[in-house]
Formats: sequence, C-alpha cells, structure tokens
Amino acid sequence: MSSPIINSRDVDFLLHEWLGADALCARDRFAEHSRETFDAVIDLARRLALDAFLPHYKTADRIEPTLDADGAHVLPEVARGVKAFAEAGFMGAAFPADLDGMQLPHVVYTAAMAHFMAANVATAAYPMLTTGNAGLLVAFGTPAQIDAFARPEIAGRFLGTMCLSEPQAGSSLSDIATRAVPDGDDALGPRYRLSGNKMWISGGDQDISENIVHLVLAKVEGADGKLVPGTKGVSLFVVPKFLVDTGERNDVVVAGLNHKMGYRGTTNCLLNFGEGTRHKPGGRTGAVGYLVGAVGQGLPIMFHMMNEARISVGLGAAMLGYRGYLLALAYAKERLQGRPAAARGAGPMVPIIEHADVKRMLLAQKSYVEGSLALILYAARLVDEQETGESEAQRHAAGELLGLLTPIAKSWPSEWGLAANDIAIQIHGGYGYTRDFDVEQLYRDNRLNPIHEGTTGVQAMDLLGRKILKDRGVALGLLGERIAKTVDRALGHPGLAAEAKYLAATWAEIGTAAGRLGALGDDPHLLDNATPFLSAFGHGVLAWLWLEQAIVASVATAKAADDAAFYQGKIAACRFFFAFELPKTGPWLRIVNSRTDIAANLPAEAF
Repeated sequence: MSSPIINSRDVDFLLHEWLGADALCARDRFAEHSRETFDAVIDLARRLALDAFLPHYKTADRIEPTLDADGAHVLPEVARGVKAFAEAGFMGAAFPADLDGMQLPHVVYTAAMAHFMAANVATAAYPMLTTGNAGLLVAFGTPAQIDAFARPEIAGRFLGTMCLSEPQAGSSLSDIATRAVPDGDDALGPRYRLSGNKMWISGGDQDISENIVHLVLAKVEGADGKLVPGTKGVSLFVVPKFLVDTGERNDVVVAGLNHKMGYRGTTNCLLNFGEGTRHKPGGRTGAVGYLVGAVGQGLPIMFHMMNEARISVGLGAAMLGYRGYLLALAYAKERLQGRPAAARGAGPMVPIIEHADVKRMLLAQKSYVEGSLALILYAARLVDEQETGESEAQRHAAGELLGLLTPIAKSWPSEWGLAANDIAIQIHGGYGYTRDFDVEQLYRDNRLNPIHEGTTGVQAMDLLGRKILKDRGVALGLLGERIAKTVDRALGHPGLAAEAKYLAATWAEIGTAAGRLGALGDDPHLLDNATPFLSAFGHGVLAWLWLEQAIVASVATAKAADDAAFYQGKIAACRFFFAFELPKTGPWLRIVNSRTDIAANLPAEAF
C-alpha cells in the first residue's frame, strides 16, 4: 500500500527481509505474536497516522500553543491525536502484558512509531516522551511508583516529560542548581521538596492529559545545607503536576513558552519548581518529588530515558527527511520543465526527474533517509537482542553495540535527514521555500533535531571519549566483527565486491585513527576533533548497513522479478552512497589524524 508519509514496501523489506523480525516470535517474550500480528500493528499505525496525525500537521504549526493563568493550551486536534494513539494501545505497545502492554518487539514498535513521526513529529513528541518516562519508572521505580505513575502513562491518562536542562547550565548537567530537600517518607518513597528552574521542557505543560509526570534532575542538599558539587549529588525525582494521593496542585509553575522555528505543536516550557507564589502543597513551599533509585544515581538512571530519547530523536529526524524525499520524488515526477539535452530545445517538456542532476539529488535523499531508517531499526533490533537474546553473551554483545551506535543513531539522521530536507526544497525550486508546500515546514521541524537530546558535538565526545577510548575499543571490536562478516558475504556477490573491499579499507582506516588517539592517553586535546571522527564513523556505519541491504536485495532480485524495480533501487542507493558519500571519510580522518589545533587554540579575540 502506497503512503504519502513512508514507503510501506520499504518497511516490509527492513523488518522482514533484512532484520527477520518474525523470527523473534520463537522467543518466549514474543511467543503470542506472529508475522500477521506485526503486519496488523504496522497497518493500524499507518491508518491512524494518516487519519489522526497528518491532517493537523500544518494547522498546529500555524496555531501555536498558548499560555494563560490556567496553564498551557494546545490545538484540540493535537489532543485528539494523542488520545487516539493511546486508545489504540500504542502507549503500551512495547511494554509487557502484566503492565497492560502489547508486549511487542521494540523493532516492530519502532517501525510503527515511524509512521507517526513522519505524519506529525510535534504531536508524536508527547507519546514519545511519555513512553520513555514510563520505561524509566518501570526499570528503576518502586512498585508503588510504577502503579501511581507508569501505569497511567501506559494507559495514556498521564503524559510525561524529562527535566534536565537549566537556563545557566544547558547540557552541562554537573552545573544544575535545582535543589532537593528531604521531607520525610510516604507510600511513594522518600519525599523531597524541590526548588529551581528547568528550561526547554518539551510537553512541560499542556491540557491533553489528566496529569503530567515530570522526571527531574536535582541536587540533594547535604547536612551542611550545601549542594554536593559536580555530578555526585545529582539525583532523580518524579514530580507530578497534581499529587496523586490528594489531587492537590503541586508547586510547578509554567514561567513561559519558548517560541521555536519548528515542532510548534509541542509545548516547550520554562518551568519553575518550588516558586511558592501560587501552590504550596501541604502548606509548605517546594514542589513535592519522590526519589527514584538512590541519592547520587540520577545521571546513570536518567541515561536510560536519555538514550532511548536519542534514538527516538534519530527516528523523528529520519522520518522528517523521509517524508521530504517522498514529496520531492512525487513533485519531480509531475513537474514539467526543460527538455533532454539530445532534443536541442525541441519537442515537449519532460518531468524534471528525467534530468541527471535531479536524479542525483533524489538518490542522495534516498540514501540518507532509507539509510537512516535502517540504522534506527537496527538499533531497535539490538534492544530486543539485549533483552531477549538466547545467551548471556548475545545479550551482552547487543548491549555493547547499542551503546556504541546510540550517538550515531541520534546524530547521523539528525544531520543527514536535514540534508535530505534541504534537497527537497531545492528540487521544488521556488515553490519549496513557500509555506504552501510541506517541505518548508519539514526543514524547519528537522533543524531542531541536531540540537535535541545532546548536540552533534556532544554525541561526538560521547562516541569517541566514552564509547571507544574509555571502553578501550571493546565495542568497536564487536562492530568490526559484524562488518567483517558483511564484507565476506558481499564478496560472494560479484556485483558488490568492489563495495565490500572499499568498506573493509574504510573501517581499517577508522580503526587506525581510533588506535592512534587511544595511544595518547590523557592528552587534554584528545577530543578536539571528535566531530570529524563522528562524521567519518557515522558514514562508515551507514555504508555497512547499505551493503547489508544490498546483499539482501541482490539475492531477492533473482527470485522476485515482479519486484525488481524496488530491489534495483536499493542496490543503486548502496552504490550511490559508496560512490558519493563514503569518500568523505578520507578528509574527515585526515583532520583527526593530523590532530590540528587550528580551531582549538585560536583565542576568542581572533574571531
């Protein structure tokens, strides 16, 4: 079935022909499911995204949320879309049955979620944050906290947020100043009173749900009345908008709404906790919060949701780019302009897709967006392996690979999905940058994603500093083994042998660069050029995943003549990526290997 938001044939190819999602049904956790179940879920997601998310895509961009004395208000269509999502069971799709979830594999849920992200990323942000919030509470909360907060989120009655950044701290979470003071205990665990400010809180207030569950990072006040410096005192608290035992309004106030260039249907708030000017629950100042986990464990616990959110941001970026590609492709097939060079100006005009440069741009888009979706679904498949793998060794390896690839899953679609949106505008010509065409809004929406959940530079430092150098290359070695197996398989296909050799050579260069940096020890300039390393690494990963898809397509082509054009497109996109994109890794790695200090050592006065 064709769709204006995603190529359904591509979803089927990635899920079943490449990733073998139906094989997961042999595992106990997914034994109640089948290929038919998965297909039915994907079909439901497609129909619901088209019916309840897509129709208000432009309206929610034009009519932004408002703020008054009662709080933030969103477009009614946004609220209806979120409620339809919950009523269809998608909030609980990946949660276990004993929490009233569908107990679906993460890879299937992610493929379903791709449809909502493509149709309306701003509306999809509310369930995306809520499922991540509930997942953290299920993993680290007490049974009472799960019952009070996670279950209503899974049912869609409550929505959730993550409150990390502060106006003065940004991504530097060791510098947060929100304070938590002990306030006794009750049925929900150790109770604290929080005071401070949180900035850039997506979904921080809205009139969609009965309650809002804020997960808030704060520092616990010590016996001397001072906050523990650095990250050691950072703890995590669940802070509801309304107290679940009394229904009383908590001391959480919306100080203002941020006005963004994209994602305008998602409220983005400055929240004041413990302001005390309007709400003093129990007659005392400070927002009531309940400790999740142990004191001082806030960041390690919060990373459970942050890493999930990073992959979700990557999915959103992939799908914004994907929809832009489909719109550009349709336009290129319909728009008549120019004539073939051989016609020498005579004869009828042709669709612009007949021009070589337009085909080049479309292939670039295709390689970026289909590659991005493949990357995100591969990461989701690793989550399933980590949770349900047949041996401890398999589960451990999946976890290591997932950690290594998470910075890529967040940053690569964010950078290159945006590039695909840029090309979509170019293909539309002057029409592309007008508000009459969706590609203009898709670009604005996607421009936020290189910043969401850690900028590209933050992901680069995470990849190189924590995931490779601190790990001493263990996860990198596991990835190298999988790439080597792909290369061996591709060498058995004469049409892919050149790409296989190129991929092997590229990864040898990436490994050499990582090894040189690892030999430098504690050099303070070790991460100065982490971003070029991330760029090279990301392109290397995508080349690997494209070769994986090309192998499957190459085998299938011989068996399915009626679907030959689809497989031909896959193989062409792989070859395009190797011809036009993979060569970029060389210059990036030369920068890394040179250890240039041109940028790092330039004094601020010289700019």
